[in-house]
Amino acid sequence: MSANDLLQSATGFSLVVLSLSLVLTVVRIVRGPSLADRVLGLDMLVAIAIGFIAVIAVRTGFNLYIDIAIALGLVGFLATVAFARFILMRGTSPQRLEPAATPPGPRMAKRGKAGQAARRRRRGDR
Repeated sequence: MSANDLLQSATGFSLVVLSLSLVLTVVRIVRGPSLADRVLGLDMLVAIAIGFIAVIAVRTGFNLYIDIAIALGLVGFLATVAFARFILMRGTSPQRLEPAATPPGPRMAKRGKAGQAARRRRRGDR
């Protein structure tokens, strides 16, 4: 068995395993009970695509595919971070995002111990 035959069989086995993981990940995305499961599945799809690109690069010897895989990894990471922020912001109400309303009338800044005590009362410190 030559080195080329070994390389071809290893990349063929890798493609089969990646194909199986792709199918299982798509099933997980479709059946995922929550949005977070689906986002995790999409992130896994990006990782599987990077694996496919890397195996094809090894099989063909075309090294430009490795650069494409690196760029896809960066874009996939940014997409995952954006989805995570979306999930976090989805749970907050619009009232919590607005700054706190200031009481009407002029506010004079107090100095010294009286000002410190007033600031503690507003923050809830004792």
